[in-house]
Parts: sequence; C-alpha cells; structure tokens
Amino acid sequence: MTDKPALPDGLVAVVKKDCPTCVLVAPVLEDLAARADLTVITQDDPTFPADADWVVHDDDLALSWHHDIETVPTLLKVKDGSADDLTVGWSREQWEEFAGLDGLGKDLPDWRPGCGSLSVDPTLTDELSVRFSGSSLTSRRIELAALEDDWEAMWDRGWSDGLPVVPPTEARVLRMLEGTTRAADDLVAVVPPDLVECTVEKVAVNAVMAGCKPEYLPVVIAALEAACTDDFNMHGLLATTMPVGPVLFVNGPIRNEIGMNSGLNLLGQGNRANSTIGRALQLVIRNVGGGKPGGVDRGTQGNPSKYGLCFAEDEEGSPWDSYAESRGFSSDVSTVTLFPGEGPRLLFDQKSRSPESLTKHLGQMLVPYASPRMVMQFETILVMSPEHMARYRDAGWDRARFLEELNGHLLLKGSDIVAGADGIEEGMPEFVAEMDLPKHPPNGIHVVHGGSHAGLFSSAIGGWVTGEMGSVTVTKEITR
Repeated sequence: MTDKPALPDGLVAVVKKDCPTCVLVAPVLEDLAARADLTVITQDDPTFPADADWVVHDDDLALSWHHDIETVPTLLKVKDGSADDLTVGWSREQWEEFAGLDGLGKDLPDWRPGCGSLSVDPTLTDELSVRFSGSSLTSRRIELAALEDDWEAMWDRGWSDGLPVVPPTEARVLRMLEGTTRAADDLVAVVPPDLVECTVEKVAVNAVMAGCKPEYLPVVIAALEAACTDDFNMHGLLATTMPVGPVLFVNGPIRNEIGMNSGLNLLGQGNRANSTIGRALQLVIRNVGGGKPGGVDRGTQGNPSKYGLCFAEDEEGSPWDSYAESRGFSSDVSTVTLFPGEGPRLLFDQKSRSPESLTKHLGQMLVPYASPRMVMQFETILVMSPEHMARYRDAGWDRARFLEELNGHLLLKGSDIVAGADGIEEGMPEFVAEMDLPKHPPNGIHVVHGGSHAGLFSSAIGGWVTGEMGSVTVTKEITR
C-alpha cells in the first residue's frame, strides 16, 4: 500500500477541466489565489484553471484517491496535511464562509452542482485500487508477452472450458472479491479430483474467467462447498462414463437480487447469472481441482450442460412451497441445490386438463430415463412449467399429494423389466420378476417450478446413480 500523500495546508480546491462547474468557477479560483492561501489540485489539464505555481497536477490521482474526493469542485480546509472540512460543488455562501472573504463570483449563479471526480470514475477505480491499496492476492502472476492474444494465451495454458474466458486481472479479481464479506484467504473447500485447497481468492479468479458479476460470488462459493462434500461426490461424478455434471438451482431472496432467470428460457441462454454461475463452478473444478476431460473426467459422450447448468425456481408463481422450503429451509434464506444430472429432456402434454391425466402421463414420460428397465438407481429433477402447474393449483393439490400420485404411476412390473424379457438382454435380475418396483428411490423426484407462462411443456433432468455408490443431492445455504 502506498503512503497517503499530504495535502498542502490552507484552502485546497480539487477540480478538473472536464467539468462545467469547475470551468464556471475558474475566475473565482484565480480571485482566491490572489487574496488567500489557495492551492488548486487539477485532475486532468495541468494548466487549468491557470498555468501558475498555485496549481498542482494530480497526474496519477493519488491525492484525489487517498483523500476520498468524490466530487469536483471540492473546496477543503486543510491543516497538518488533512482536511478539517469541505464543501462540494459551487455555493457562493459556503465558499465565502470557507475563505472568510466576501464578493466571490458576483456574476455567477448562487449555486451549481459538481461533477464526478476522476478518482471515482468507474473506468479507473479498479486500476487505482490496485495501484494505491496494495494487493493481498497470493495467486501466481502470469505475464503475457506484448504480442500474445489474451484468449489464445489462456486457451494454450489449459484454463478454458473451450469457450472464451475473461482475463482474471488483479483489478477484476479484487472487484470480484467485493461480492463477499469472506476474506480472500479463507479456505472454501478441498477440490477433487486432485484434492487441492481452494480459497475464496481462487474461486474469485475463476468467477472472473466465467464472466460472473461480484454479486454472484456467494452463490459460486456455496455451490463449490456443496460440490466438495462426500455426499455429492464430485470426484465420482467426474469419473463416471455417464453424461452427467453438477446441475444448480437457486432458491430464496438472492434469485431476484442478482437477476436470475426463473421464467422464459430459464434452462437456456441469455441470462448472465444463470449462464456464468454454473460455469464458474465447473472452471474451479477444472482449473483448481484438475477435473479435465480426458483426465479424471471420463464421460463417454458428455452433454452440453457440463459447461454449467444453473437456474432459479419461480417461487412467486408457484402454489406450492419452494423446493428449499420442502427441504426444511426458511423462505428468507437463500440456497443453492446441486444435483448430479444430465441435460434437460422435454415432457410434452398439451391436452391434459385434469391433474389425474397429467400426472399419469408425466409418470409414463419419466419411466424411460437411462433405461425403462432400470429402477431405484437414479433421481430426477422435474421442472414444472406454470401452465402444467396450473392443473394442480386449480385442483388444490399440494406437493405431497402430487408426489404420492406420481410415484404410484412409476411402479414397474418386475416381469417386464428383467433381463431377457421381450428378447432384450438388458434388465434387472430374475429374482425381481414377481415384484412391483419403483422407478425412483425414496424422495428421488425433485420438483421445481419455473418457465414461461406460455407453453404446455415441462422438463426432466435425469440423474446419476444415487446413494453411497453415487451422488446425493445437496442443498447449501448461501451466505455473503
């Protein structure tokens, strides 16, 4: 951190030429310089308001930044290098009181507002913060040659998921860290598959690369904490040859605070938060934990959602409790849920007008996931659209009633699904032939409400093997 430079004692005015009010009061400044002990600190033009020895050029903005100048003109009373008092903009009454002089700016309006100081210009603040605050960042610095292309350089170093990434400059990482109250060196998780300790700073680096805003960072941190639990088993999810990855959905107030999409095209492109939060998690797993395709990541075919699939639940439009509430969380708590899933699959029903008809049809559509002959191994997210949900709202069904009815339609006859039945070698062992078996394990259907209010379509996201041999769905509270 650089030392705070002292201001000259007496009256000090901070100005810039690119400010109409500063230009307006230029004659007043010359008058004050002649009649009082005045120093003018100019931020842009070193000869404004005059080419004189009482004008100091703040060429690196150190004086303005260290003394928290937010508006120009600012007139300060300085003693022993620090301001005792200040006034911003132009006010004849206040300037005359500060200077102890009458007759300032007789031909000027009585008052005019100031302009933003260059030291708080959004295009400069990150650079100034790095320059003057010093940096506590511990990540290794990579210097690129003058002729290197940022994107190509990061691709060549293996930091990308195949799409362009944002260069994680020191300024961008520091700005990202403003999104959380946690210290940069706080340990978030030990990230598989290489079991590398990952700090908040490392999460921030990858969140920058993914294109996140700082306010998304708490969601990414909570998602990483959930992913690195024994229950979720991120290492196993990487190593399986099935086409699955972490699917994220968010509940609680933070959804609206950061502008997540829970409506039209919620599982698709176009929303920055939805698109980048899941991607940031995947980049941390890749860049910190070493989980890259061809290494531990062994997906036979993979699926596009492995770039990152993240969405929010439409809680306000649902007649039911939110998904997080169904898992015991309060409505005023924000959560992220991680599900080990594949890509979304369409559930098509445009004719059912009763909940009984729709539920039975949904059951039929959920049976084929992975294989219609595999039972009790895989869980499913059911993303219920508003038009489909209306059937249950109108009939007064709640979440419990729906799941009871749906699971009743997901009982399969063992004789139909044993190996060899109907000439198909794949299937369950012969001892289940006389049983009726549920498609999903207990509590294996996770219902989330969302989507456009136009369209009688819902979606299912099938899962990986659940339980001790696979992954368990994890919901984590998001803290700032």
